Amino acid sequence: MPLIDIERPELPYELNEELKMFRTNLQFCGDDKRVIVLTSAFSGEGKTTVTLNLCRSLTDINKKVLLVDADMRKSVLRKKVNGPAPKKGLSHFLSGQSDLNDVVYKTTTPNLSIIFSGVIPPNPSELLSSPRFSDMIEATRKHFDYIVIDCPPVGMVVDASIVAKECDGSLILIEAGEVKRRLAQDVVTRMKNTGCPILGVVLNKVDRKRSSYYSKYYGKKYYGYYQYKE
Repeated sequence: MPLIDIERPELPYELNEELKMFRTNLQFCGDDKRVIVLTSAFSGEGKTTVTLNLCRSLTDINKKVLLVDADMRKSVLRKKVNGPAPKKGLSHFLSGQSDLNDVVYKTTTPNLSIIFSGVIPPNPSELLSSPRFSDMIEATRKHFDYIVIDCPPVGMVVDASIVAKECDGSLILIEAGEVKRRLAQDVVTRMKNTGCPILGVVLNKVDRKRSSYYSKYYGKKYYGYYQYKE
């Protein structure tokens, strides 16, 4: 199986530092938090980019990472592939059309493997609820240090809530200045109701221009990690 080449633009120094802080905070959540679901309130908040950057940052410290694209409704990850996207993915495995080994792709980033979403199925929520999904998580735990699952926005569909029941922890991404407080609270409530611990909130596209410490970066937008507290 050929290596998959995923776009990896050079990141600014300050964004790399944010990623290292994000990664470190995740590690301090405990070594039992190995299967992580990442979701958001709406689409277009940058969730997939943040997920991919987190996975790459974990591989930088020699962690074996599996990124699972569980957005079988409107995948963004496959658009980041240089060349044709893989034809087989999560939907093929969950529907019994492919074996697990046939949908786990190694990438040109050392220690990073990806399960792509596959073709759009008519019943993504039902597939994620199937025993094959939980079996997949248990099987891949044996081979990877971290499994990071990119899910559709929980503010729009139920998929992330289903996936969270099989995970050790969840991360919620919120776009700064775009998501109303009440909606953010609703997203948190939905994830809490799954019983999966909320490990933190990623505030994305933060405008640093208003912060004097970051004024030298000309107001570019980055993100920060915030530990979730009751």
